[in-house]
Amino acid sequence: MMDHYETLRVTQDGDVLTVFLHRPESRHAISMQMVNELSDLMDQVETANDIAVFVLRGGPDFFCSGIDLRDFAVDRRRDVYGFQKWEQMARQLENLNKFTVAAVQGECIGGGSQLVLLCDARMAERRASFCFNEVKLGFLPGMATFRLAKYIGLGRAKNLVLTGRKLPAPEALQWGLLDAVCDLHDFESALRETVDRLLPFHPVALQMARRLLLESYGASYEDFLGHFLAAQHRAINSEAFGRLVAKVVGEEGDHR
Repeated sequence: MMDHYETLRVTQDGDVLTVFLHRPESRHAISMQMVNELSDLMDQVETANDIAVFVLRGGPDFFCSGIDLRDFAVDRRRDVYGFQKWEQMARQLENLNKFTVAAVQGECIGGGSQLVLLCDARMAERRASFCFNEVKLGFLPGMATFRLAKYIGLGRAKNLVLTGRKLPAPEALQWGLLDAVCDLHDFESALRETVDRLLPFHPVALQMARRLLLESYGASYEDFLGHFLAAQHRAINSEAFGRLVAKVVGEEGDHR
């Protein structure tokens, strides 16, 4: 079902789905075909009950080299339709009903760094680097203009976006862009530890908590309180919370 893509390589180990960006001829640049394939894959993952964690990776030397400019027309007026499709896919990833992990090796440029911002957990090999180079090339780094400052602060976001400089992984960790940095020989085990820390998987609580966190910068306290109470009502009426209550009540009964 998930092995027919040309720009992605997909593997599954238990409840963990790993998706490799796979365009080695272009250092895993993001083409419209990749955008469409990622969107199609997430449609399938959304309804897959046997998947709890979605891990996004690239290659060992390049996570992603950014948007593939060869998709743009040279001889006619260009439109933003492709960017709109990209942002729709990005929002799918940001709201996916699974835990999402970005595991970065090598250089992560432009759109690749935008993908990292969309994930719940973000780790990298020590030699990795991050770059938002779009402004230096003459266009804009998508909705990283909306998300990046929330992770690292406005001043640092302006520094990265306006200069296009590379941010080494250890500095990205200090700034809050990453959660963990490790050496090459520890990368696979560190990724496994990152995944294990996310489990167990409670989809309703995950979606509600993530949604509230994403809304936290843009709502008044009064509006946010209403959103929280509605989300909490949904969470405590989920199967997962019901099982928790039954377990606690059962254990108390056993001790009487």
